[in-house]
Amino acid sequence: MPELRFVDAATEAHFAAMSAIHCQGWRAAYPGFVPDDYLRDVTTEDHWLPFFREDHATGRCRGLLLYDGERPVACCNYGPVRSGPSPRQSEELIIDSSAYSGWGEVISLYTEPTHTGQGYGSLLLEEALCRLRAAGYPGCTLFVLRENADARRFYERHGFAWDGTVQLVPFPHHMICHDLRYIQTF
Repeated sequence: MPELRFVDAATEAHFAAMSAIHCQGWRAAYPGFVPDDYLRDVTTEDHWLPFFREDHATGRCRGLLLYDGERPVACCNYGPVRSGPSPRQSEELIIDSSAYSGWGEVISLYTEPTHTGQGYGSLLLEEALCRLRAAGYPGCTLFVLRENADARRFYERHGFAWDGTVQLVPFPHHMICHDLRYIQTF
């Protein structure tokens, strides 16, 4: 029986696995909610590689993988709360997290679509939250797509609640997605 283990993302192979899981997660979760050509042309298996490399090199946030045996099945990024321009996603995206200064954030969390429903996301989220608490953060924020009802229920089961914030996320073709900020105080 394979063994589950957490791995801190620190190598090119880790970054590649995380980028592939992100790609698969986006393509499974967001059809109809973000432009189809964005999912097809921008959301590629190597799209996030430069971001994960930079995050690791600068220490801006940490990547965490969950392996089932030798196979990476889920990943997340976590660190200090983001506030201000977020050009990685869109030049126009500006996040105001001034009310949560000093907090932590789970920036992303994805499970390989073929492995959803097996508890991997819960294990990964709880590990990230444990690490944020141990680092002294008083709470955690995260954003979830308004239309992603499954993800919203998942975070609510883990003690998160919507704080009323709707973050507008511009995409190509004048499409605007609505992310909801969820919070949890430690």
